Amino acid sequence: MRRLIFLLAASLCLVVPGAAQDDAGQKDANQNQPPPRSERSKEAGESSSRDTLIDLSPPSNDAKDHPNSTLPPDDSSDNSPADVQEFHTFDPHRAAKDIEVGDFYFKRRNYVAALERYRESLLYKPNDAVANLHIAQALEKLNRLDEAAERYQEYLRILPNGPQAEQAKKALEKIKSKAPSEKDQAKQ
Repeated sequence: MRRLIFLLAASLCLVVPGAAQDDAGQKDANQNQPPPRSERSKEAGESSSRDTLIDLSPPSNDAKDHPNSTLPPDDSSDNSPADVQEFHTFDPHRAAKDIEVGDFYFKRRNYVAALERYRESLLYKPNDAVANLHIAQALEKLNRLDEAAERYQEYLRILPNGPQAEQAKKALEKIKSKAPSEKDQAKQ
């Protein structure tokens, strides 16, 4: 019985290294082969992508369709190319984050910091009604009522029937009622 187990173990030792050697031989053969290449383009007479020229000029109606895309004032020197135009970023996620941070400052009664974050959100999402409303509220807290009234009107222009339209209308009425009394005090 011992002899049988010994012979079986010895035969396994001889077979296993041979199998591993065959797998290694296959791997070596695959490593020496060149990578597959497409010969289709050469046969069809097609050029490579580096030889293909792409027209990058703007469409003929681009200036009419995008009137706010102009050269930045600091790059309008004579040596800059005439077709380069300013790119306005649009990032609604960043704008929403700026509003969120502005709300944090507003709750902490840091109205100047809140105002800056709300204004920054308009850089990434122009004509945002929520940002305009929050700017108006911060300006009202800073007692800059004329600017606040403009922002409330801007909110109502963007969303005349929006969720906070009634609040904006009431704030406008309140500002307009305060405005004459402040002017009277300034005259005295």
